[in-house]
Parts: sequence; structure tokens; C-alpha cells
Amino acid sequence: MEYALIEPEIIIRKKQRLLEVYDGGTLVKTFSIALGSAPDGDKEVEGDGRTPEGEFYVFTKNSESKFHLSLGVSYPSKEDAERGFAAGLIGETDHDEIVMAIVKGNMPPQKTALGGEIYIHGGDIERDWTEGCVAMRNEEIEDLFDVIPVGTRVTILA
Repeated sequence: MEYALIEPEIIIRKKQRLLEVYDGGTLVKTFSIALGSAPDGDKEVEGDGRTPEGEFYVFTKNSESKFHLSLGVSYPSKEDAERGFAAGLIGETDHDEIVMAIVKGNMPPQKTALGGEIYIHGGDIERDWTEGCVAMRNEEIEDLFDVIPVGTRVTILA
């Protein structure tokens, strides 16, 4: 992208396999993406191959990613923690650590039964292949990486 974003936001549309970049509510760029190996439905547990759905934020930028470059997505969310705790998938400690991280805008625990380590990263987009991440072409993640700051809102829709 040719310029700095003032109020960036990312919306991912899983069914359409699109990542949209907005600035102050105005669509500025659209990218094709690939998803987890089991793309239908919301992520529920580690290893299910699903890409999560919901409201998140970028918690980190990794220039040393094994998938070229990556933006960390704040999964699991508070809602995921509530669901996981109610279902007995995680205990009170994991639940509370997730909630506190989200409240503070930090990285939530990445190694729970709910899964974690969800990133927007480079790689192949010819098929759905990730373990739940969002993959882009390497040259396109470079564009995104340069203009998206930590804290940017990420909405992932079905």
C-alpha cells in the first residue's frame, strides 16, 4: 500500500476467502487468502484446522516468521475463554489469563486446549492448508505488514 493508514482495520471474510483493509471505515485494499485445512465453522479446539471467527486485534508483528512475515491475531478471545470454560475445555486459570490479556491488549495464552498461535502470514493461497491461520501471498503480506500496527482491530467473519 502506498500510504500510511490513520485508522486501520482488517476484515476477513472466510466464505469469500478475502482479507479487506479499511482506513477509517473506507475500503482501501482487498487480498485473496487461504484458511485452515477445515475452513467451515469457528475454531473450537487446538488442532481442529479451523480459522477462528470473531473480534480480535493484532498483538504482534513477526519479521522472522517461518511463513515469511506474520501478524499475530489475539485468539483466543474473551468469548472463546467463556465458551471453553463453560464446556470444561479449559480451567479457571487459563480462562482468567486469557481474559486479563485481552483486557490489557496483550498476547493471550497461546498454548491452551482452545488452540492459539493464529497468524496472518505469507505462503501459498492455492488451497486451504494452514492449521487455522490466514495465509496470503508473500508479496501481499509485505504490503500489509508495512502499514498495519500492533493493536489494529481484526474481524473474522464466517
